[in-house]
Amino acid sequence: MTLSALGYALWTLLSAPFGQMELIWGVVPLYFGWAVNELTGSKASFGTAMQTGFALIWSGLHWIWQFKLHPGRGGLGQATVQLSVTAAVLALGAVSLWSGFRRRYPAGCKFLGHTRFSAWLMITLFPMQSGVLSWTWDRLFAVLIFAAPVALAVHLLLGPFRRGR
Repeated sequence: MTLSALGYALWTLLSAPFGQMELIWGVVPLYFGWAVNELTGSKASFGTAMQTGFALIWSGLHWIWQFKLHPGRGGLGQATVQLSVTAAVLALGAVSLWSGFRRRYPAGCKFLGHTRFSAWLMITLFPMQSGVLSWTWDRLFAVLIFAAPVALAVHLLLGPFRRGR
């Protein structure tokens, strides 16, 4: 597995949702939320916990909707992965949203106040979770390997526009 193959896998993940109108409505709010969060401070807050919770729940509900529309996409193995990931995302979203409303994190859950990484995961996992692309190791490795470089590039590119630099 070469870096160029992983780059192609990442490009496929990022571009696939824009090829189908029904997926655009699910992924564009995630991009928007990520951009807005990048323009604010990087400190975890209860407001960003609510934003994280909303993004996670939005994604999970969209994935359930896609699963109901196309239940046979990808076969039984893909369905098991999709439903497991969706359940985990909905649970994390509920805890994050609840933490933001309560203005208190459960023990060990302060990471829910950081939206950036969850936005990256939701955007890149979106086509696989929606059933448009199948889950593969190449795609999963691409998501993980490019997470830090993309986060750094976005952080640096939007730095001049950031409030409270």
